[in-house]
Amino acid sequence: MTSIIESRKPEIRRIVCETLEIDPEQLTETSSFRDDHDADSLRAIEIVAALEEELGIKIDQSELVRMVDLAGVYAVVSEALDGQ
Repeated sequence: MTSIIESRKPEIRRIVCETLEIDPEQLTETSSFRDDHDADSLRAIEIVAALEEELGIKIDQSELVRMVDLAGVYAVVSEALDGQ
């Protein structure tokens, strides 16, 4: 991943934790939003909307299937940032 994403990871993590309403200690890069944190598809959409608004990026809805954990979110956001 690029250094751009590395510098944004804390902000991305904060956004995800706030949206899922969990403590940052509960979230690992590979913990499943659905299985480990009881997130439904609406929460996934809320994560996308918050990331788009706070980071000034556009994420295609088709990317939701990849955004099942923090690692997936980092990958999608990295691509969106690279595409700017």
